[in-house]
Amino acid sequence: MADRQIDTESRSEQTTRNKALAINKSANFYGTFAEIGAGQEVARHFFQAGLASQTIAKSMSAYDKSFSDSIYGKGSRFVSEERLLKMLSHEYELLEERLPERCDNTCFFVFANTVATSSHEEQPKCHGWMGIRFQERPGGPTNDIVLHVHMRDRLRLQQQEALGILGVNLIYAVRHFIATAGTELVSSLLDNLSTDRIEINFIRFSGPDVEHIDNRLMCLELVRQDLTRMTLFSPKGDVLAMEDALYKKPVLIQRGTFRPVTLTNEKILKNGLTQVERDFQVNRRDLVVMMELTMSQLQRGDANANAVDKKDFLDRVDTLCALGHHVLISNFPLFAQLHREMRRLTDNIIGLVIGAITLDGLFDEHYYANYSGGILAAFGDLFDDKTRMFIYPYKTEDTCLTAATFVPKPHLVHLYQHLVENHLIADMQNCDEVDTSLQSEVVRKLLSAGNPKWEELVPSEVRDLIKKRKLFGYTGR
Repeated sequence: MADRQIDTESRSEQTTRNKALAINKSANFYGTFAEIGAGQEVARHFFQAGLASQTIAKSMSAYDKSFSDSIYGKGSRFVSEERLLKMLSHEYELLEERLPERCDNTCFFVFANTVATSSHEEQPKCHGWMGIRFQERPGGPTNDIVLHVHMRDRLRLQQQEALGILGVNLIYAVRHFIATAGTELVSSLLDNLSTDRIEINFIRFSGPDVEHIDNRLMCLELVRQDLTRMTLFSPKGDVLAMEDALYKKPVLIQRGTFRPVTLTNEKILKNGLTQVERDFQVNRRDLVVMMELTMSQLQRGDANANAVDKKDFLDRVDTLCALGHHVLISNFPLFAQLHREMRRLTDNIIGLVIGAITLDGLFDEHYYANYSGGILAAFGDLFDDKTRMFIYPYKTEDTCLTAATFVPKPHLVHLYQHLVENHLIADMQNCDEVDTSLQSEVVRKLLSAGNPKWEELVPSEVRDLIKKRKLFGYTGR
């Protein structure tokens, strides 16, 4: 296991060549590189580092789609997760078939990627799938790590260069960071890179030797470390590739703390669903409903402000999934940022459910000081003819704030009137009987005090899950 020890040289000083050479020097790690499309850059680093014969059994590229189809099968897009998984399976079977004499003393691996690069578009859509299938011990089971990435460099050669570095980082992480599964497993993927060059917006670990790694926590790390701005979980808690999950789909998003989700949250969302169906003639079965948590809502308020209480995060995800909703984790303080990214993923309806108490901040120019173009540019990114912001009331004993009663600063009144008169901002209907003053904090205080009244304030599915798995500090008192 000596080859698994992290080099004494700090990671910040490790070059991509040194990483590739360290892999080439490691004992009994041997496999195939299969790179199609524009992704033919990773194997080159291992060849140039030296001692490649100790690591590389085969390097190949079926650049022509017809050749690729004949090898890996038809029926999938050239750049897709499906194609990547076919590549991993096919090449791994060949390793075992052609090198049976090495099965007892070698950890086999297959690295694969399928990538599209471009430098011709004003905003080039350069993305790819990358993955590795590997053994942790000779004769052991196989494990997979799969990534989806966006290349942000403007020029094709720069995109390919970044992809090559990322591929080396992934293989190095397999040999050095899998056992600990700490934050460095994610951060190491961008060694010798930056988030200006590469976005990793999906990561999934599968296999017996990586069962200790929680995919949800790894995706949370992607957002926390700014390797991506958002990640999505299915109602079953699985990590989703957003490009596929949201492609041409209508979406409805409700932002909140959901610690835990309350009956009020559920009733408001149901009203939002009804209004989207009515206003846009959308079939509810087609809607992707997302409960959004932002990083600012997940981060602790102590001295380590960037830290996240992982158990608390998982408790929130589990209770939201129990209601059959998708869970979106984002690092978008502004709704304009969220909408701009969502519009990249879908050209269909986007509904945003927010409280009337949020309107004051929405129209506070201070929050747009660092937004290029200020509040007008932000609202241009936030609203279009397929987007609507549904406002639920904020009620106290003295007031009832709604979209109809809200008054912005005098110089923004005409802007607000434009949005309201064109139905881009609309009051949510049928909220008279909803207790919008009920906050998650009230439930938590009752729960912590052992007061059973909390059970009346959350959906039954959430109540049962909290009691069964003792979430949010519930002790059963």
